[in-house]
Amino acid sequence: MKLRITAPAAIRGDISLPFSKSISNRVLMINKLCGNPYRPSNIADCDDTKIMQKGVSLGGNIIDTGSAGTATRFMAALLAITPGEWVLTGSARMKQRPIKVLVEALKELGADIRYAGEEGFLPLEISGRELEGGETEVDGGVSSQYISAILMIAPYTRQGVTLKFKGEVISRPYIQMTLSLMKRYGITAVMKENRVEVPAGKYAGVPYTVEADWSAASYWYGISALLQDADIILEGLDYGSIQGDSKVASLFVPLGVATEYNDGCVRLRKCNFVKKTYVADLADTPDLAQTIAVTAALKGCPFTLSGVQSLRIKETDRIAALINELGKLGYCLEYDGTALSWDGTLSCPVESPEIETYDDHRMAMAFALASITHGNITICDAEVVSKSYPGFWDDLRQTGFGTEEA
Repeated sequence: MKLRITAPAAIRGDISLPFSKSISNRVLMINKLCGNPYRPSNIADCDDTKIMQKGVSLGGNIIDTGSAGTATRFMAALLAITPGEWVLTGSARMKQRPIKVLVEALKELGADIRYAGEEGFLPLEISGRELEGGETEVDGGVSSQYISAILMIAPYTRQGVTLKFKGEVISRPYIQMTLSLMKRYGITAVMKENRVEVPAGKYAGVPYTVEADWSAASYWYGISALLQDADIILEGLDYGSIQGDSKVASLFVPLGVATEYNDGCVRLRKCNFVKKTYVADLADTPDLAQTIAVTAALKGCPFTLSGVQSLRIKETDRIAALINELGKLGYCLEYDGTALSWDGTLSCPVESPEIETYDDHRMAMAFALASITHGNITICDAEVVSKSYPGFWDDLRQTGFGTEEA
């Protein structure tokens, strides 16, 4: 489905954001491990979490996680400690995303995992059993999901686990989120500079209510930054969130958006924006990169975004996707292997641009913002937003945006 997006001149809106899929997927994993009698409240209603729910139900010995990266990594660890013979597979894109770092670490802890196809990639053949545990090491610069997957199963090994990190650890707030949830369910791990120690034990079944999704909030920050007249309230957010992407509040101040915290919601309001180069290290918040890059470019603000290397192994190569699609709008981006940047260089934009989304939900939502500055924008495969924010187009329409099938 192609959608043609048109933007209003002003926006007033009270938005009920989707619930956090990052928290939901972790809670589903922990609940499965401990047989929690309490059903968590506010589980995310999106494709990724539905895949995770189906996965943990273990409805057959072939587990297909589609294009859901988090579910794939978490299920690999869960199946490794679940007695039985399992096959873990996924979509064509998922079979291109590396998983060797996680597999090798699990094997060091005693897991029996084999590659059914190309080494380092899905599908996996897994003989689930109790793991010995002990010490293992992972590269912290590839994906924090590998680390979270190991941490969550660590209490269910015989010895517990000491997990060491090699190199820089990216997306560290996601690891902190995992540890916070583990503590909520009764397992206290000790995190030091380059290691985490997790004791053997059992999670305790407790009630849990999932927060709204700060990653989803980022698109409304972008809209507020770009529209001259905007008054947006986002429900379900609060100060002190365990989500690393709550940092969006400070990251958008230089782009002209301030955050006012109220009881259970935030209000976005305009603040001074002075055109200058925007510089940020997004190693802890890579899921915000597309929204920030698109917003800064549309505001005519040159930028340099470092810490974005993990974008190359996401739903698509997000670095290449941003360069290609912002290029259609006339912005000439560069990537030097460490940072994505735009120095203000412009080219002739494509007439009536159609934005490819590469089966990536964040491309669709981030580029919807271009309708504010470039008139009608057509988003290809617009239904891809169901991966994390199924109601995104409805929420845009509610606040005055126009959408029609192209």
